[in-house]
Amino acid sequence: MLRATNSPDERVTAEHRGKLAYIYVRQSSVNQVRHHQESTELQYRLIDRAVALGWPHERVHVIDEDLGKSGSGCVEREGFKKLIAEIGLGNAGLVISLDASRLARNNRDWHQLLDLCSLFGVIIADGERLYDPCAYHDRLLLGLSGIMSEAELHQIKQRLHQGERQKAARGELRLGLPAGLAHDRSGQITLNPDEEVQARLCLVFSKFRELGSARAVMRYLRKENLPLPMRPFRGPAPHEVVWREASNPRVLSILHNPGYAGAYVYGRRQQTGGRVRQDVYRPRTTKVPIADWEVCLEAPSWLHRLGGVHGEPTAIGEQHQPLRSRPFWRAAQGRRTAAGHRCLWAVRSPDEFAL
Repeated sequence: MLRATNSPDERVTAEHRGKLAYIYVRQSSVNQVRHHQESTELQYRLIDRAVALGWPHERVHVIDEDLGKSGSGCVEREGFKKLIAEIGLGNAGLVISLDASRLARNNRDWHQLLDLCSLFGVIIADGERLYDPCAYHDRLLLGLSGIMSEAELHQIKQRLHQGERQKAARGELRLGLPAGLAHDRSGQITLNPDEEVQARLCLVFSKFRELGSARAVMRYLRKENLPLPMRPFRGPAPHEVVWREASNPRVLSILHNPGYAGAYVYGRRQQTGGRVRQDVYRPRTTKVPIADWEVCLEAPSWLHRLGGVHGEPTAIGEQHQPLRSRPFWRAAQGRRTAAGHRCLWAVRSPDEFAL
């Protein structure tokens, strides 16, 4: 039930001080934790604010398990779950955060917190003032703070994506590379210097020309016990080439990669909604038709030595020459792989596949 309050001093009562005060500390990324240490220290100094409001130092608990985790709802936050649990158990009398964006950047988490604090009579504080979620005007201000935090995140993402797209349109955006390509010391894209990687990729392309399907290539590689080079973009050693057992999706990822066909591409996938799993929002991405790729530029001439395969090629833009207009892009009739993907591959002599 919402109620009116007379003055800010009356918000904190002896009942509140009889419970614990919780300081919630969060930074959105590991990079911020490393390089924006002043912000982290400022959040830790909120302990002094709790002490000034009447809580003994030993009854002020800091929750900092979410340092380096985004508050957008896309990652699981153990610290926020712990805070919600303590409030639900009736242990919390005060929750302090530097501002609303530290607690949550999405309305789902933010209003869950407000509802629990209102139900159990918990005071919320930031770096400037106190808020009673049971008070009408305070609840209104808290609701607006949550909306602004989420909108601010959207604006930040929008500006970053616009800059990213403009840089990609010039071919200057540094994208993740498949295992067969690498960046040299000057930042230019070159063939992977590992001869074993080059030889294995040549084998995949030549066998696809010979056998006509990705599944047949997979069966051949497994029969000969030949793993495939892959470059994971997550994990303990991201961007390092690792060897994995051949599978149909892995063979297709090589055959469909535009980089091996001599193209610099941006916008192959787009986010289309998502779903919540274990209280965490998981965005979902889908493939974009080649005609709708935002950027598709001709790569340096050395890359044309690769005999890559990808989806049906189309014109890549009015200001750029279509890749298939080059002599060696004499595309054969489309073939159906076992997975049902339609592929076009460049007809070239076996000698042309040597890297």
